[in-house]
Amino acid sequence: MAAFLITASAFAQQRAKYVFYFIGDGMGVNQVNGTETFYAALEGRIGVSPLCFTAFPNSGFVTTYSATNGVTDSAAGGTALATGRKTKNGVLGMLQDAATPVNSVAVWAQQSGNAVGIATSVSVDHATPASFYAHVPDRNMFYAIGQQLIATGFDFYAGSDFLQPVRHKDDSLPSLYEQCASAGYTLVRGYKECQKKIRKAERMILLQTEAASKRDRKSVPYAIDRAKGDLTLSEITRAGIRFLSEKQKEGFFLMVEGGKIDWACHDNDAATTFREVKDFDDAIRVAYEFYEQHPDETLIVVTADHETGGIALGTGAYLMHTHLLRGQRVSADAYAKELERLRRTLGEKFTWEVAKASLTEHFGFWTDVPLKPQHEERLRKAFDEIRQGIESGEENLYGKQSALAARAKRIINELALVGWQSGGHSNGIVPVFAIGAGAELFHGKMENTDIPLCIARAAGYRHD
Repeated sequence: MAAFLITASAFAQQRAKYVFYFIGDGMGVNQVNGTETFYAALEGRIGVSPLCFTAFPNSGFVTTYSATNGVTDSAAGGTALATGRKTKNGVLGMLQDAATPVNSVAVWAQQSGNAVGIATSVSVDHATPASFYAHVPDRNMFYAIGQQLIATGFDFYAGSDFLQPVRHKDDSLPSLYEQCASAGYTLVRGYKECQKKIRKAERMILLQTEAASKRDRKSVPYAIDRAKGDLTLSEITRAGIRFLSEKQKEGFFLMVEGGKIDWACHDNDAATTFREVKDFDDAIRVAYEFYEQHPDETLIVVTADHETGGIALGTGAYLMHTHLLRGQRVSADAYAKELERLRRTLGEKFTWEVAKASLTEHFGFWTDVPLKPQHEERLRKAFDEIRQGIESGEENLYGKQSALAARAKRIINELALVGWQSGGHSNGIVPVFAIGAGAELFHGKMENTDIPLCIARAAGYRHD
């Protein structure tokens, strides 16, 4: 009996009272390794510059296939990481029959008396965050997903905005913003407003400013494109910790998604991808600061829902030139918008000389990044297509780019010796890293469905 009491007491002391669950959407092993390689190259050396989370003492590999597909989408991948159950692609929070709802680890935390937060760098109703609170057969049911966000009643949500705040073709129902207010949520726009209202709020939804949403409601800006005042994932994480810590509950559960890693990989944009992974790591550092204050009661788990793009570090030359990616100062997506601005405002004055100056400014071509004649010829041909009004751009899951923006991105990738297999997801394994109370549960090769179950075990959540 005495031995049992000692063991039980030890387990109770090691329960994860504070749980952080970080999901890097699209972040496979090479996205992580490529980021560390890139930042080492910026320091002028071959090797790696370790991220915060890769130094965590426990790590493993995770499979990502869905119930019906060898390659998962984010809905099925998110559902597996949230609920411990696999489903078919496109379905959120339901079994593969697309009818039977299943609860997530966030709901288990809520039912166990914990404060709960769900946060992301994309919209709050996107697939990964929605997999923690929604039950719908189609991930694109954004208005219904928004209604379920409110009905689930978690304490804190954060992201860029709602994708469909008003029901499609029907404005007879109140907007989701109005429904949030009626449900007792304080909706704040931007980090400054959040800081002003966070103490008095019973429940909170943190979104980017209205001006930012007018530019792009789908996500906060990429780290590489960030301007002063833009909402960041680190600020979102810091706000979530502060808000949930003050709820005076049994503890808290906070899921934070680095959603735009996936977007950059869909676009095969290496420089943007690596900076987005680093930005994700910066948010994890915020949680790690909290862990250092509560090391015996905190668990941090970092993983991904799938790999995107089939990124390859090296294209056959037995070399890496990732330092050249430093020349790229904007995402390819933002550069496409800049080219459109130049074309629209300059008209006939938008010459090849102007385009070359722009390419030098935004990609470092001809200065930081030497080009061969064939590279310049490819760029010039793409520019001529713009002048001639030829629509030969490049499309990905989240947008379309002019031929010149797409070609500039491709050329700098080639020079850096970074390759891509596709513009979609792959079946590549993804990593898991963990530190803190219960971190020893995360090791070896795991199924994605194991991770929420291990979190529940570490935290002592009652679950289905």
